[in-house]
Amino acid sequence: QVQLVESGGGLVQPGGSLRLSCSASGIIFTMYRMAWHRQAPGKRRELVATITSAGTPVYTDSVKGRFTISRDNAKNTVYLQMNSLKPEDTAVYYCYAEHRNGAGANYWGQGTQVTVSS
Repeated sequence: QVQLVESGGGLVQPGGSLRLSCSASGIIFTMYRMAWHRQAPGKRRELVATITSAGTPVYTDSVKGRFTISRDNAKNTVYLQMNSLKPEDTAVYYCYAEHRNGAGANYWGQGTQVTVSS
């Protein structure tokens, strides 16, 4: 059974930091490109950042220079370090595992709420 379990969300003031974690089980972690998406109330889910199995990151423009995606293949875990948080970063953040060859199923986590507010 495949599980992606996110943690680390919460309430933070503008300018603050949070670190999200996503622990994967039931998949061969190195066969998956990992990503973080987010969905704010009333908005479409959007891609935040991706990272290949080799560790190459790609970011959406709105988070460049503030967020860092990383992964620990030995721990089957992907992280999202979020600094200089803004109210517009408020959303449910989802972990996503995409099979790198497109030959397998893709998986979503259940999401973790991030609220940036004073």
